[in-house]
Amino acid sequence: MDSLDKKYYKIREVSELLGVPPSTLRFWEGCFPDTAPMRNDKGTRFYTPRNIEKLRMVHYLVKQKGLKIEAAREQMRINADGVSRRADAVRRLQGVRARLQLMLDAITRRTPSGY
Repeated sequence: MDSLDKKYYKIREVSELLGVPPSTLRFWEGCFPDTAPMRNDKGTRFYTPRNIEKLRMVHYLVKQKGLKIEAAREQMRINADGVSRRADAVRRLQGVRARLQLMLDAITRRTPSGY
């Protein structure tokens, strides 16, 4: 689900997309106001593609780079465009790596042992 083709996503979808539990998304929502989704009268969260892009940036900074929340917040404040570009590049490279691994696994299965 790399291309965000819907207008709104529920928390479960975003959780699966980013590989973090819904509780983490709710926590980040309090720490990073730009990630806060819209809510209906019942309180159901509806994330826009823009919210998800901001969450991807938070995920990159906190989960991949290992920054603490305060440092991640500062990075997003002073260099949001740079963080966005790096997070996108890392995501694309991970996709390439996954495809290459699938090809390598397919070749390994087809090659008779001993060669």
